Amino acid sequence: MEKNPLNNNCPKFVPVDQKPLKKIIENILKIYTERKDKIDYVSRLVSNAEVAANDYNLSVSSYVEAQDTREVIDIKVLNAQIKEIVEKEQVLRTQIDQIVAEIEG
Repeated sequence: MEKNPLNNNCPKFVPVDQKPLKKIIENILKIYTERKDKIDYVSRLVSNAEVAANDYNLSVSSYVEAQDTREVIDIKVLNAQIKEIVEKEQVLRTQIDQIVAEIEG
């Protein structure tokens, strides 16, 4: 690791690509200036009365529902896959039992 020329104890500063950060800031400013009533999972315009009723809690999660990003699983497909795996396992167990029986004589 290169040393900082101004201080030998600190690592040299490596500039970070600012483009992603700039896009995030631009998006936040766009959302703020457009003042839309609601953008699902991102923002919602709330009244002062609603903030007061919520004990002046300014946490975004108090007003905006988080997006559910969990994977949707089809239980019927999953059960069919499990059944297939169990059947294969049983075939393998039978084959192993036959091999062990042959070895034991």
